[in-house]
Amino acid sequence: MNIFLTFDYELFFGEKTGTVEKCMINPTNELLKISKKYSVPMTFFIDVGYLIRLETESAKHSVLKSDLAKVKNQITEMLECGCDVQLHIHPHWERSYFNGEKWVIEVDNCYKLADFDDDELYHIVTFYKSYLEEISRKKVHTFRAGGWCIQPFNRLKDIFKEIGIKYDTSVFFGGNFESKHYAFDFRSAPKKSNYRFEEDVCVEVETGSFIEYPISSLRYSPLFYWRLYILGRLFPSRHKMIGDGIFLSQPGRKKSVLTSYTWNHVSSDGYYASKLKVVLCKMIRESYSDMVVIGHPKSLTLYSIDVLETFVEKSYLAHNFRSFKELS
Repeated sequence: MNIFLTFDYELFFGEKTGTVEKCMINPTNELLKISKKYSVPMTFFIDVGYLIRLETESAKHSVLKSDLAKVKNQITEMLECGCDVQLHIHPHWERSYFNGEKWVIEVDNCYKLADFDDDELYHIVTFYKSYLEEISRKKVHTFRAGGWCIQPFNRLKDIFKEIGIKYDTSVFFGGNFESKHYAFDFRSAPKKSNYRFEEDVCVEVETGSFIEYPISSLRYSPLFYWRLYILGRLFPSRHKMIGDGIFLSQPGRKKSVLTSYTWNHVSSDGYYASKLKVVLCKMIRESYSDMVVIGHPKSLTLYSIDVLETFVEKSYLAHNFRSFKELS
């Protein structure tokens, strides 16, 4: 089995973004320790819009300069230890700003790429990719959409072809959500390790120009989420997120997951990490070739870091841990 450990490297986007130290630097340091100890590469999807806005705002607010330096230094460390960095876009940074004390996050009509007109869309994708390539000094060819909002893909197709984005890993089978600010629907996506596509990320095309490596998914029971919420209250030191921010609101989601079976991604975040071994065994039985795990440094817990390390320790000799830079 090829196992891709991927992490969206970003702040929170709710009322409170959290600090760079607790949401990004400190938890990522724990991930890099695991990567170095077992010589397994990880792929970090860098929220490039944040870096660009951080650089712009630090010229006006000197307090941000240390954050910018810490993030850039950590990206260098990722690359030096054999990890990979690829493109992650949360376009709301185009309209968010720092007011001298905190980040003011604007998400109305700007949270997903589809909210922007064609000229704005072209600028965002091309500029963000070139910025990441400049600071990483490496070519970037893989994309993950912020909030999984890659639909409709046909507006991105020609831009991706022009700038050399060949791979995507935004889709997870069965995923479906809609709110005021963002939406995705992957219920019709192929249930495969990877597949080619052209106009629509959910429609396989044998000769497609792009290759989707879906995030692995699982149908979770309400009992799983009841345990998740209860453990967080009974053992907060083990199950509280390291990050100190607040998620963007997902109206109705909590009720939905506590009352019905739902498809969601396979993740190293929090209690989700408890399913890593189960999913690996299930995917082997079903003859999958690739397992893509998503995570967010900001959402890791002491529990999930321990479980992730145990998973890597017991898997790295029997399976092939890969990063996206290895794909040709």
